[in-house]
Amino acid sequence: MQVARNHPRCGVCGAKLVKNGRTTAGRTRWRCKTCGASTTRTRGDITRRAELGAFQAWLLGPTSQAATGGTGRSFRASTSWCWNIPAPQPVVTGEVDEVLMLDGTYLQDWCVIIAFNGTHVQGWQWCNQESKAAYQALLTRLPAPDMAVVDGGQGVAAALHECWPDTLVQRCYFHIFQTVTRHLTMNPRLEAGKQLRALTVALMRVTSLDAATEWTRQYLAWEAEWDAFLKHRTYAGKHRERPVGIGECVQWWFTHRDLRRCRALFRSLIRREQLFTWLAFDPPRPRTTSPLEGGPNKAIKDLLRVHRGLPPDHARRAVDWLLNSLTEHPHDPWQLARPEHWNPPVRTRQTTEEPLGPQPGTSFSWEDGNGLQKGWAGRSHR
Repeated sequence: MQVARNHPRCGVCGAKLVKNGRTTAGRTRWRCKTCGASTTRTRGDITRRAELGAFQAWLLGPTSQAATGGTGRSFRASTSWCWNIPAPQPVVTGEVDEVLMLDGTYLQDWCVIIAFNGTHVQGWQWCNQESKAAYQALLTRLPAPDMAVVDGGQGVAAALHECWPDTLVQRCYFHIFQTVTRHLTMNPRLEAGKQLRALTVALMRVTSLDAATEWTRQYLAWEAEWDAFLKHRTYAGKHRERPVGIGECVQWWFTHRDLRRCRALFRSLIRREQLFTWLAFDPPRPRTTSPLEGGPNKAIKDLLRVHRGLPPDHARRAVDWLLNSLTEHPHDPWQLARPEHWNPPVRTRQTTEEPLGPQPGTSFSWEDGNGLQKGWAGRSHR
Protein backbone atom coordinates (compact mmCIF):
# COMPACT_ATOMS: atom_id res chain seq x y z
CA MET A 1 0.00 0.00 0.00
CA GLN A 2 1.30 3.46 -0.94
CA VAL A 3 2.14 5.58 2.11
CA ALA A 4 0.91 9.17 2.11
CA ARG A 5 3.66 11.75 1.53
CA ASN A 6 4.40 14.21 4.33
CA HIS A 7 3.54 17.36 2.32
CA PRO A 8 0.09 18.46 3.49
CA ARG A 9 -1.87 21.28 1.99
CA CYS A 10 -4.38 23.67 3.45
CA GLY A 11 -7.96 22.54 3.42
CA VAL A 12 -9.15 26.16 3.03
CA CYS A 13 -7.04 27.66 0.26
CA GLY A 14 -4.99 24.68 -0.91
CA ALA A 15 -1.61 26.29 -0.18
CA LYS A 16 1.28 24.27 1.20
CA LEU A 17 1.39 24.00 5.01
CA VAL A 18 4.46 24.47 7.17
CA LYS A 19 5.23 23.10 10.62
CA ASN A 20 4.22 25.32 13.50
CA GLY A 21 5.28 23.60 16.73
CA ARG A 22 3.42 20.85 18.55
CA THR A 23 0.16 20.44 20.42
CA THR A 24 -0.05 19.53 24.11
CA ALA A 25 -0.54 15.91 23.02
CA GLY A 26 2.78 15.98 21.15
CA ARG A 27 1.34 16.00 17.62
CA THR A 28 2.82 18.29 14.93
CA ARG A 29 0.85 21.49 14.30
CA TRP A 30 0.67 22.77 10.72
CA ARG A 31 -0.03 26.39 9.62
CA CYS A 32 -0.94 27.96 6.31
CA LYS A 33 1.11 31.09 5.51
CA THR A 34 -1.51 32.27 3.03
CA CYS A 35 -4.72 32.22 5.05
CA GLY A 36 -3.32 31.55 8.55
CA ALA A 37 -5.38 28.38 9.14
CA SER A 38 -3.89 25.92 11.63
CA THR A 39 -4.48 22.17 11.70
CA THR A 40 -3.00 18.82 12.63
CA ARG A 41 -2.59 15.72 10.49
CA THR A 42 -3.55 12.15 11.14
CA ARG A 43 -1.76 9.18 9.58
CA GLY A 44 -4.63 6.81 8.94
CA ASP A 45 -2.33 4.19 7.40
CA ILE A 46 -0.25 3.93 10.57
CA THR A 47 -3.34 3.74 12.75
CA ARG A 48 -4.96 1.06 10.60
CA ARG A 49 -1.79 -0.99 10.53
CA ALA A 50 -1.51 -0.86 14.31
CA GLU A 51 -5.17 -1.89 14.64
CA LEU A 52 -4.64 -4.82 12.28
CA GLY A 53 -1.55 -5.93 14.17
CA ALA A 54 -3.44 -5.85 17.48
CA PHE A 55 -6.32 -7.75 15.88
CA GLN A 56 -4.05 -10.51 14.57
CA ALA A 57 -2.26 -10.80 17.90
CA TRP A 58 -5.59 -11.22 19.69
CA LEU A 59 -7.08 -13.57 17.09
CA LEU A 60 -4.15 -15.99 16.97
CA GLY A 61 -3.05 -15.60 20.60
CA PRO A 62 -4.41 -16.53 24.03
CA THR A 63 -4.89 -12.96 25.29
CA SER A 64 -8.28 -11.39 25.88
CA GLN A 65 -9.57 -8.23 24.23
CA ALA A 66 -9.24 -6.23 27.44
CA ALA A 67 -5.56 -7.24 27.69
CA THR A 68 -4.78 -5.46 24.41
CA GLY A 69 -5.32 -2.08 26.05
CA GLY A 70 -8.47 -0.17 26.85
CA THR A 71 -11.72 -2.10 27.09
CA GLY A 72 -13.07 -4.97 25.08
CA ARG A 73 -15.76 -2.76 23.60
CA SER A 74 -13.28 -0.15 22.35
CA PHE A 75 -11.09 -2.89 20.90
CA ARG A 76 -14.00 -4.41 18.99
CA ALA A 77 -15.04 -1.00 17.68
CA SER A 78 -11.57 -0.10 16.40
CA THR A 79 -10.83 -3.50 14.82
CA SER A 80 -14.23 -4.44 13.43
CA TRP A 81 -13.05 -3.61 9.90
CA CYS A 82 -10.33 -6.28 10.14
CA TRP A 83 -12.95 -9.01 9.65
CA ASN A 84 -13.44 -7.72 6.08
CA ILE A 85 -9.96 -8.80 4.95
CA PRO A 86 -10.07 -12.29 3.38
CA ALA A 87 -7.20 -14.70 3.98
CA PRO A 88 -5.84 -15.96 0.64
CA GLN A 89 -4.75 -19.48 -0.24
CA PRO A 90 -1.01 -20.31 -0.14
CA VAL A 91 1.00 -19.51 -3.24
CA VAL A 92 1.58 -22.72 -5.23
CA THR A 93 5.28 -22.87 -6.07
CA GLY A 94 5.07 -26.11 -8.09
CA GLU A 95 7.37 -27.97 -5.69
CA VAL A 96 6.28 -31.61 -5.34
CA ASP A 97 5.89 -32.88 -1.78
CA GLU A 98 7.00 -36.35 -0.79
CA VAL A 99 3.83 -36.93 1.21
CA LEU A 100 0.59 -35.04 1.81
CA MET A 101 -1.93 -35.85 4.53
CA LEU A 102 -5.55 -35.14 3.61
CA ASP A 103 -8.33 -34.92 6.15
CA GLY A 104 -11.28 -32.77 7.13
CA THR A 105 -12.40 -31.39 10.46
CA TYR A 106 -16.00 -30.36 11.12
CA LEU A 107 -17.12 -27.06 12.65
CA GLN A 108 -20.87 -27.27 13.31
CA ASP A 109 -22.41 -27.21 9.82
CA TRP A 110 -19.10 -26.63 8.00
CA CYS A 111 -16.07 -28.75 7.19
CA VAL A 112 -12.57 -27.61 6.24
CA ILE A 113 -10.38 -30.06 4.31
CA ILE A 114 -6.65 -29.52 4.89
CA ALA A 115 -3.60 -30.68 2.93
CA PHE A 116 -0.59 -30.99 5.26
CA ASN A 117 2.93 -32.16 4.40
CA GLY A 118 3.93 -32.85 7.99
CA THR A 119 5.45 -29.39 8.51
CA HIS A 120 3.30 -26.79 6.77
CA VAL A 121 -0.25 -26.41 5.51
CA GLN A 122 -0.28 -26.55 1.71
CA GLY A 123 -3.93 -25.66 1.14
CA TRP A 124 -7.46 -25.95 2.45
CA GLN A 125 -11.02 -26.07 1.16
CA TRP A 126 -14.32 -25.21 2.85
CA CYS A 127 -17.31 -27.47 2.24
CA ASN A 128 -20.36 -28.90 3.96
CA GLN A 129 -19.11 -32.49 3.80
CA GLU A 130 -16.09 -34.44 2.55
CA SER A 131 -17.42 -35.09 -0.93
CA LYS A 132 -15.61 -35.84 -4.16
CA ALA A 133 -16.25 -32.32 -5.49
CA ALA A 134 -14.80 -30.73 -2.33
CA TYR A 135 -11.61 -32.77 -2.55
CA GLN A 136 -11.33 -32.11 -6.27
CA ALA A 137 -11.45 -28.36 -5.63
CA LEU A 138 -8.45 -28.76 -3.31
CA LEU A 139 -6.42 -31.33 -5.26
CA THR A 140 -6.60 -29.44 -8.55
CA ARG A 141 -4.75 -26.51 -6.94
CA LEU A 142 -1.81 -28.62 -5.72
CA PRO A 143 0.84 -30.65 -7.56
CA ALA A 144 0.49 -34.39 -7.09
CA PRO A 145 2.77 -35.71 -4.28
CA ASP A 146 4.58 -39.04 -4.21
CA MET A 147 2.23 -40.44 -1.55
CA ALA A 148 -1.04 -39.37 0.07
CA VAL A 149 -2.20 -40.46 3.53
CA VAL A 150 -6.00 -40.51 3.83
CA ASP A 151 -8.66 -41.69 6.26
CA GLY A 152 -10.50 -43.89 3.76
CA GLY A 153 -13.57 -41.83 2.85
CA GLN A 154 -15.29 -42.42 -0.47
CA GLY A 155 -14.99 -38.77 -1.51
CA VAL A 156 -11.22 -38.56 -1.17
CA ALA A 157 -10.74 -41.96 -2.85
CA ALA A 158 -12.72 -40.89 -5.92
CA ALA A 159 -10.97 -37.51 -6.11
CA LEU A 160 -7.50 -39.08 -5.82
CA HIS A 161 -8.29 -41.56 -8.59
CA GLU A 162 -9.33 -38.74 -10.92
CA CYS A 163 -6.95 -35.90 -9.99
CA TRP A 164 -3.80 -37.74 -8.83
CA PRO A 165 -3.92 -41.14 -10.60
CA ASP A 166 -0.15 -41.74 -10.24
CA THR A 167 0.03 -40.91 -6.52
CA LEU A 168 0.46 -43.83 -4.12
CA VAL A 169 -2.12 -44.00 -1.34
CA GLN A 170 -1.60 -45.04 2.27
CA ARG A 171 -4.62 -45.72 4.48
CA CYS A 172 -4.22 -44.21 7.94
CA TYR A 173 -3.51 -46.94 10.51
CA PHE A 174 -5.34 -45.09 13.25
CA HIS A 175 -8.54 -44.97 11.19
CA ILE A 176 -8.16 -48.68 10.38
CA PHE A 177 -7.92 -49.44 14.09
CA GLN A 178 -10.94 -47.24 14.79
CA THR A 179 -13.02 -49.00 12.12
CA VAL A 180 -12.19 -52.47 13.39
CA THR A 181 -12.90 -51.43 16.99
CA ARG A 182 -16.25 -49.97 15.97
CA HIS A 183 -17.29 -53.31 14.44
CA LEU A 184 -15.72 -55.75 16.91
CA THR A 185 -15.61 -53.61 20.12
CA MET A 186 -12.63 -53.66 22.48
CA ASN A 187 -13.48 -57.15 23.74
CA PRO A 188 -14.89 -59.36 20.97
CA ARG A 189 -17.05 -62.24 22.11
CA LEU A 190 -16.31 -64.68 19.28
CA GLU A 191 -12.96 -66.41 18.81
CA ALA A 192 -12.72 -65.21 15.20
CA GLY A 193 -13.20 -61.63 16.40
CA LYS A 194 -10.54 -62.02 19.08
CA GLN A 195 -8.00 -63.28 16.55
CA LEU A 196 -8.80 -60.52 14.05
CA ARG A 197 -8.47 -57.85 16.72
CA ALA A 198 -5.11 -59.31 17.73
CA LEU A 199 -4.02 -59.10 14.08
CA THR A 200 -5.14 -55.46 13.96
CA VAL A 201 -3.08 -54.67 17.06
CA ALA A 202 -0.09 -56.48 15.51
CA LEU A 203 -0.49 -54.35 12.37
CA MET A 204 0.36 -51.28 14.45
CA ARG A 205 3.76 -52.85 15.25
CA VAL A 206 4.83 -53.58 11.65
CA THR A 207 7.96 -51.58 10.83
CA SER A 208 9.61 -53.44 7.92
CA LEU A 209 8.74 -55.17 4.66
CA ASP A 210 9.58 -58.60 6.16
CA ALA A 211 7.19 -57.94 9.04
CA ALA A 212 4.56 -56.79 6.56
CA THR A 213 4.91 -60.03 4.58
CA GLU A 214 4.57 -62.10 7.76
CA TRP A 215 1.50 -60.13 8.85
CA THR A 216 -0.15 -60.67 5.45
CA ARG A 217 0.53 -64.42 5.71
CA GLN A 218 -1.09 -64.58 9.15
CA TYR A 219 -4.10 -62.64 7.94
CA LEU A 220 -4.62 -64.93 4.94
CA ALA A 221 -4.38 -67.90 7.31
CA TRP A 222 -7.12 -66.32 9.44
CA GLU A 223 -9.35 -65.93 6.38
CA ALA A 224 -8.84 -69.57 5.38
CA GLU A 225 -9.60 -70.79 8.91
CA TRP A 226 -12.82 -68.84 9.35
CA ASP A 227 -14.13 -68.78 5.77
CA ALA A 228 -16.88 -71.34 6.37
CA PHE A 229 -17.78 -69.69 9.69
CA LEU A 230 -18.32 -66.32 8.03
CA LYS A 231 -20.78 -67.90 5.58
CA HIS A 232 -23.28 -68.70 8.32
CA ARG A 233 -26.75 -67.37 7.60
CA THR A 234 -29.66 -66.27 9.78
CA TYR A 235 -33.15 -66.78 8.38
CA ALA A 236 -36.05 -64.49 9.11
CA GLY A 237 -38.55 -65.73 11.67
CA LYS A 238 -41.75 -64.53 13.22
CA HIS A 239 -40.16 -63.48 16.51
CA ARG A 240 -36.62 -62.91 15.28
CA GLU A 241 -35.32 -59.35 15.43
CA ARG A 242 -33.89 -58.00 12.21
CA PRO A 243 -30.55 -56.16 12.23
CA VAL A 244 -30.39 -52.51 11.27
CA GLY A 245 -30.52 -52.13 7.50
CA ILE A 246 -32.31 -55.42 6.81
CA GLY A 247 -35.69 -54.82 5.17
CA GLU A 248 -38.89 -56.74 5.81
CA CYS A 249 -38.73 -58.44 2.42
CA VAL A 250 -35.27 -59.94 3.07
CA GLN A 251 -35.54 -63.63 3.98
CA TRP A 252 -31.99 -64.17 5.27
CA TRP A 253 -28.76 -62.37 6.11
CA PHE A 254 -25.21 -63.27 7.10
CA THR A 255 -24.97 -63.93 10.81
CA HIS A 256 -21.54 -62.40 11.45
CA ARG A 257 -21.98 -59.17 9.53
CA ASP A 258 -19.45 -57.13 11.54
CA LEU A 259 -16.71 -59.72 11.00
CA ARG A 260 -17.46 -59.74 7.29
CA ARG A 261 -17.17 -55.94 7.20
CA CYS A 262 -13.71 -56.10 8.76
CA ARG A 263 -12.69 -58.81 6.32
CA ALA A 264 -13.92 -56.67 3.41
CA LEU A 265 -11.87 -53.74 4.74
CA PHE A 266 -8.59 -55.69 4.86
CA ARG A 267 -9.28 -57.39 1.54
CA SER A 268 -9.78 -54.00 -0.10
CA LEU A 269 -6.59 -52.56 1.42
CA ILE A 270 -4.49 -55.55 0.34
CA ARG A 271 -5.98 -55.61 -3.18
CA ARG A 272 -5.43 -51.87 -3.70
CA GLU A 273 -1.97 -51.99 -2.09
CA GLN A 274 -2.84 -49.28 0.42
CA LEU A 275 -1.78 -51.10 3.58
CA PHE A 276 2.04 -51.01 3.46
CA THR A 277 2.67 -48.20 0.96
CA TRP A 278 4.64 -46.23 3.55
CA LEU A 279 7.30 -48.98 3.68
CA ALA A 280 8.09 -48.65 -0.06
CA PHE A 281 10.12 -45.48 0.62
CA ASP A 282 13.51 -45.04 2.20
CA PRO A 283 13.21 -43.76 4.86
CA PRO A 284 9.62 -44.88 5.50
CA ARG A 285 6.91 -42.23 5.16
CA PRO A 286 4.22 -41.45 7.77
CA ARG A 287 1.50 -44.10 8.05
CA THR A 288 -1.14 -42.05 9.90
CA THR A 289 -2.72 -38.62 9.70
CA SER A 290 -1.82 -38.00 13.34
CA PRO A 291 0.54 -35.06 12.53
CA LEU A 292 -2.43 -33.36 10.86
CA GLU A 293 -4.85 -34.26 13.66
CA GLY A 294 -2.48 -33.08 16.38
CA GLY A 295 -1.27 -30.05 14.41
CA PRO A 296 -3.63 -27.88 12.33
CA ASN A 297 -6.83 -29.67 13.38
CA LYS A 298 -6.02 -29.31 17.07
CA ALA A 299 -5.01 -25.68 16.56
CA ILE A 300 -8.41 -24.99 14.96
CA LYS A 301 -10.27 -26.55 17.88
CA ASP A 302 -8.17 -24.59 20.37
CA LEU A 303 -8.74 -21.34 18.47
CA LEU A 304 -12.50 -21.74 18.43
CA ARG A 305 -12.49 -22.76 22.08
CA VAL A 306 -10.62 -19.60 23.08
CA HIS A 307 -12.89 -17.42 20.90
CA ARG A 308 -16.09 -19.34 21.51
CA GLY A 309 -19.25 -17.51 20.54
CA LEU A 310 -17.97 -16.08 17.24
CA PRO A 311 -20.56 -15.74 14.46
CA PRO A 312 -20.18 -18.42 11.76
CA ASP A 313 -18.66 -16.04 9.19
CA HIS A 314 -16.16 -14.70 11.75
CA ALA A 315 -15.28 -18.22 12.88
CA ARG A 316 -14.49 -19.23 9.31
CA ARG A 317 -12.41 -16.09 8.76
CA ALA A 318 -10.50 -16.82 11.99
CA VAL A 319 -9.75 -20.36 10.81
CA ASP A 320 -8.55 -18.97 7.47
CA TRP A 321 -6.06 -16.67 9.18
CA LEU A 322 -4.90 -19.48 11.46
CA LEU A 323 -4.23 -21.79 8.52
CA ASN A 324 -2.47 -18.92 6.72
CA SER A 325 -0.12 -18.61 9.71
CA LEU A 326 0.67 -22.35 9.45
CA THR A 327 1.80 -22.17 5.81
CA GLU A 328 5.45 -22.04 4.80
CA HIS A 329 5.19 -18.44 3.56
CA PRO A 330 2.29 -16.71 5.38
CA HIS A 331 0.71 -13.69 3.74
CA ASP A 332 1.11 -10.35 5.50
CA PRO A 333 -2.40 -9.14 6.37
CA TRP A 334 -1.43 -5.49 5.85
CA GLN A 335 -0.40 -6.20 2.27
CA LEU A 336 -3.98 -7.38 1.65
CA ALA A 337 -5.72 -4.46 3.40
CA ARG A 338 -7.51 -2.01 1.14
CA PRO A 339 -9.44 1.24 1.83
CA GLU A 340 -12.72 -0.51 1.06
CA HIS A 341 -12.08 -2.80 4.02
CA TRP A 342 -12.17 -0.01 6.60
CA ASN A 343 -14.52 2.20 4.58
CA PRO A 344 -17.07 -0.25 3.13
CA PRO A 345 -19.82 1.22 0.95
CA VAL A 346 -22.93 2.11 2.90
CA ARG A 347 -25.80 -0.19 2.11
CA THR A 348 -29.02 1.73 1.64
CA ARG A 349 -32.31 0.02 2.20
CA GLN A 350 -34.39 0.11 -0.92
CA THR A 351 -38.01 1.11 -0.36
CA THR A 352 -40.81 1.22 -2.86
CA GLU A 353 -43.00 4.29 -2.84
CA GLU A 354 -46.64 3.43 -2.28
CA PRO A 355 -49.17 5.50 -4.22
CA LEU A 356 -51.28 7.91 -2.19
CA GLY A 357 -55.07 7.67 -2.06
CA PRO A 358 -57.37 4.81 -2.93
CA GLN A 359 -56.68 2.83 -6.05
CA PRO A 360 -59.25 1.16 -8.29
CA GLY A 361 -60.55 -1.93 -6.56
CA THR A 362 -59.08 -1.03 -3.16
CA SER A 363 -61.60 1.50 -1.82
CA PHE A 364 -63.92 0.86 1.12
CA SER A 365 -67.02 -1.13 0.23
CA TRP A 366 -69.92 -2.38 2.36
CA GLU A 367 -70.33 -5.30 -0.01
CA ASP A 368 -66.91 -6.65 1.03
CA GLY A 369 -68.06 -7.05 4.61
CA ASN A 370 -66.06 -4.09 5.90
CA GLY A 371 -68.94 -2.52 7.82
CA LEU A 372 -69.53 -2.53 11.54
CA GLN A 373 -69.41 -6.00 13.01
CA LYS A 374 -71.32 -7.20 16.07
CA GLY A 375 -70.26 -9.78 18.61
CA TRP A 376 -67.21 -10.42 20.73
CA ALA A 377 -64.98 -11.79 17.90
CA GLY A 378 -63.27 -14.26 20.18
CA ARG A 379 -62.84 -11.91 23.12
CA SER A 380 -63.80 -13.15 26.55
CA HIS A 381 -66.21 -11.38 28.92
CA ARG A 382 -64.60 -9.64 31.87
